[in-house]
Amino acid sequence: MTLQVTQGTFNSVRDIWKELLPTCAANTIFLTPLWQQTWWETLGSMEGASAGRELLLLVVQCAGQPIGLAPLQRMGSTIAFLGDTDVFDYHDFIFKHGEEKDFYSALCSHLSTLAWDHLYFPSVPQESPTLQFLPEEAKRLGWQCTIEQEDVAPGLSLPKTWDDYLANNLNKKDRHELRRKMRRLFSTGEPKFQTVSDPQPLADYLTRFLDLMRAGREDKRTFLTPEREIFFRAICGAAASAGMLRLHFLELQGKAVAAAISFDYNGCRLLYNSGFSPEHASLSVGLLMKAMSVQEAIEKGMSYYDFLRGNEPYKYDLGGKDRAVYRINIWR
Repeated sequence: MTLQVTQGTFNSVRDIWKELLPTCAANTIFLTPLWQQTWWETLGSMEGASAGRELLLLVVQCAGQPIGLAPLQRMGSTIAFLGDTDVFDYHDFIFKHGEEKDFYSALCSHLSTLAWDHLYFPSVPQESPTLQFLPEEAKRLGWQCTIEQEDVAPGLSLPKTWDDYLANNLNKKDRHELRRKMRRLFSTGEPKFQTVSDPQPLADYLTRFLDLMRAGREDKRTFLTPEREIFFRAICGAAASAGMLRLHFLELQGKAVAAAISFDYNGCRLLYNSGFSPEHASLSVGLLMKAMSVQEAIEKGMSYYDFLRGNEPYKYDLGGKDRAVYRINIWR
């Protein structure tokens, strides 16, 4: 059995990437070439000069057939996953199910030939085989390895109907509160929930979303730098063209009072970011817009609603259950 590692470019490995990802347990939009290349060509290139970033797309082959892909970057003496935790909720390696041991053996043997002091692999979901196989290979090679919980990513398995969701996913208190808030919202008029997915009128809708994102919270205003806005617009345009973008708005009396970006991928809806009008905060418009997004995902037959990273209270009010996300550090 011959194991080989080669380095490629986005163009040269794209077909391999698309072939491998559906066979991988970590099949999420953040690991698609669409997401990772968009980041590299926007935020990665903008920060590349100061960070000294070098692209390392490594393909592992067994007997001439690709079994895995490592989307990495080198920054000085550190090798890390491609991307960063500001705009990636999950990271991982991409490999065929059942090929984990060969993949990590070949990858770590190759990494041992490269110049680095530190391997940094954040945002690995709790169910990832990486948490088992990578430390084993690190130990075999005499490297120091630590694993620590980095965050939580609440989510919920979606039932067949909204009534089942209310009955089974929410406790009595949260179910009562959601219904009460819905009644109060509808008492103000006829709210309108709208989902935009067409890439053609996207620019204006994105501006409306970004305005609400800035308005809702100070930390989001600080987060939304001009560079990250460029990334947001680029990834939303690419995801819309691929049929994965869902841009949600809640309107009252013809005015957008809450908005959210989500992505539908692999049977899951991923709630990526949101914003709301502070003057309508008393109506819980942010929470209720997200509840309507959950209801729409159920109606579309989706299997899972992922609130992504962070322990904000609304995620648990809507039935979210924690999944842990881990960080792996390796030194030699």
